[in-house]
Order: sequence, then C-alpha cells, then structure tokens
Amino acid sequence: MIQAAIFDMDGLLVDSEPHWRAVEIDIFATVGLHLTEDECKRTTGLPTDAVAEYWFERRPWDETIRTRAEIGEAILEGAHRQIGLRAEPMPGAVEILRFFHDRGIPTAIASASPMNLIEVVIDRLGIRSLLKTWHSATLEARNKPAPDVYLGAARKLGVTPTHCLAFEDSGNGLKSAHGANMITVAVPALFEAEDPKFAIANLIIPSLLAFDEPAFQSLEAAIP
Repeated sequence: MIQAAIFDMDGLLVDSEPHWRAVEIDIFATVGLHLTEDECKRTTGLPTDAVAEYWFERRPWDETIRTRAEIGEAILEGAHRQIGLRAEPMPGAVEILRFFHDRGIPTAIASASPMNLIEVVIDRLGIRSLLKTWHSATLEARNKPAPDVYLGAARKLGVTPTHCLAFEDSGNGLKSAHGANMITVAVPALFEAEDPKFAIANLIIPSLLAFDEPAFQSLEAAIP
C-alpha cells in the first residue's frame, strides 16, 4: 500500500520557476553576466549556491564585485520576495493534494528551498491543511540530487520510503527521489518533456491534472 505522497515544490506545486529566472537574470547582470531565459533553464532544480557555482565555472566574474555566496544569497532573497507576492499554484496542484488527503494518505513537501520559503509558498497557496509536514534539503547534509531530503521527509512522516510516491518536475529532483527508492512520478516542463533523464520515473505525466485513480492504482500495484 502507498503510505504517503511527497512533492517537490518549485515548478511542481507552485509556478515559481519564472520568478526564479527573472531574479537570476537581474542578479547576475550586476556582475556583468547577462543571461537569457533559456540559459537560466539549464539550472532548473538546482539550489542557489549550485546555480552561482555553475555560472562561475563557465563565465567567471570579478568576485570583488560580488562573490558566489553573495550572488546565491541575493537570488534567494529576491525569489523569496517575488514568489511570496506573485506566485500561483501549478495546474492541478491543489487538486492532487486533496486527492491524497481525501484518501487519508499523508502528504509532504520535500524541497531544495529553505524552510522559510517553503512556508511562504504553503501560505501563498493556502495548502497548509492539506499537508502533514514539509522538509528542506538545506537541513540535510546534501541537497538534491542526493536522496537526503526525501529520506528525511519519510522519517518525519514515519513511513517506509519504498512505499512512498514522489512527484518531481526536474531531473535533479527525480534523481533524489529515485535514489531514496521511492515510486516516482515525473511532471517535466514542456521545454524538456522529451529529455531522457526522466526515463527513470515509474510514470511520466504532462501535468498534475493528468494524475487520476487509474494512475494511482497502477503505481500502487508496482509496490513489491
């Protein structure tokens, strides 16, 4: 039996990725790095420190202007503000949480974002009553793609990882859930829907709206 459903947050439950990209473009421009929207999509799913490191390795800037750590902190601060003010739920996000809530199956968020941002999103979307708990990879030794945050969420729920469904929209997040030995559902963005990195998922759907009772039953049947 499925004991819990655990969800990524950014880009899966909340339409935050456009806000992250807009902030990244503004912040990197302060050190002379002018990124496009498509370039920012390359780092979807990475924590902010990894985003700063990614671009410094490829297009280094003068760190006397702003260090990588300062860039990461500025992106996080800007995204926190924009998401709290403007972000909207992804299609089907609230409905899928209700799907599991109505069946008595506990739900959780397992995010690469820090706890304060997770709670901003929870309140912005009005989903606190539909969640059992939430967990941040920043509280673990390793962020995604390591499995730590999913294993931590399972511990907080008191469930067995192999009996959990995990929903992810990014390749790194999917690796994290897969590494935790969970049953995985990938919901990739349209721009990378055909990327082979999602092939490790037990199920790939175009939107959370596509998850239904037959999908649930088929995934439950996949549990040994």
